[in-house]
Amino acid sequence: MKIALVHDYLNEFGGAERVLLALSEIWPEAPIYTAFVKKGSPAYERFKNKKIVTSWAQKVPGFNKYLFSPLRFLAPLIWNSFSSRLADYDVILASSGWYVTKGFKRGDKWDKSNKGNNRQIEICYCHTPPRWLYGYKTSIEWQRFWPIRIYGQVMAHFMRLYDFNAAQRVDYFIANSKEVQARIKKFYKRDSTVIYPPVDLPKSQKSKRKGYYLVVSRIVGAKGLSLAIEAANKLGIKLKIAGFPAGYQTEYKNLLEKSDSNIEFLGYVSDEELTSLYEGAKAFLALAKDEDFGITPVEAMSFGTPVVAYYGGGYKETVIDGKTGVFFKDYSVEGLIEAISKLDRIKIKSEDCLKQAEKFNIRRFQKEIQKFVEEKMNDTRK
Repeated sequence: MKIALVHDYLNEFGGAERVLLALSEIWPEAPIYTAFVKKGSPAYERFKNKKIVTSWAQKVPGFNKYLFSPLRFLAPLIWNSFSSRLADYDVILASSGWYVTKGFKRGDKWDKSNKGNNRQIEICYCHTPPRWLYGYKTSIEWQRFWPIRIYGQVMAHFMRLYDFNAAQRVDYFIANSKEVQARIKKFYKRDSTVIYPPVDLPKSQKSKRKGYYLVVSRIVGAKGLSLAIEAANKLGIKLKIAGFPAGYQTEYKNLLEKSDSNIEFLGYVSDEELTSLYEGAKAFLALAKDEDFGITPVEAMSFGTPVVAYYGGGYKETVIDGKTGVFFKDYSVEGLIEAISKLDRIKIKSEDCLKQAEKFNIRRFQKEIQKFVEEKMNDTRK
């Protein structure tokens, strides 16, 4: 079985890239097709020893730094440029989120009526239908500026049409959560199978709890960082924020201006440093309003650390209220402060957090994915 992996692009290293890394461990010989790779980036460092095939966009000056977002309407041309090469594989497995990475044209080999051994299948592991196309809050609030808003709305209209049609060319969808499964049904009218993403970090270093609260996130909008900072300022508690500005310096500067001396921005951290941070934290704050899945709360629980989470999105599928953490429904500074106070009043057992996190371990993910792919390929060959 020849398999090709496809991923939006390789720049930041977040939850989607951890999924791709786990997939590449199952099929180490599978090449990774991607729009572009930013050399020296955290993602590049993780995948530089893999066979990476980039598109023509890689050769466009500035595309992998500044142009990939405003020129996102070129995504169809990027993915179609791979059609002749992707036609050689039995399985195309795409890790799809932001860049409309699905529905590849696959040359003469792709034929819905073909039931023989040459039948090729496309499987889309969907982190979410692109948030910017369907009204979900995104990293950059581009709608604030009317020229960009008009440009974005016109572009989004045509890209939604393309995205829907591309989704119909996918043979099988895998959703990373029930939340995303519902979105796939709503926007694409397609069924999907839920396979939760993997959690895989270095083993415990037995660090002691140090009384600070922790957020692990890109320093962008849509992640609730302002909420965390305002609550920490009012309570006078220590807050550590691990993550990188991701190029959006305005958002970063705005957050810095709001921060008192009890708040520390750590920037990008290694997995070993992240392990120590999770273990040392009093609690982890998960504050995105409509998170697709949210792998960081599970990472925190895998080190016995309780979670304070907003009751929305994928958080509802991972955190157990009163057992592995605390939910709050009032999305405000006051609501978060009340949840933090509630956590102080109840007893959360580390072993309960560890047990819950184990449901999302990498071995489980790889076993489920491999079984899914093999079963669908066997069905095709019957």
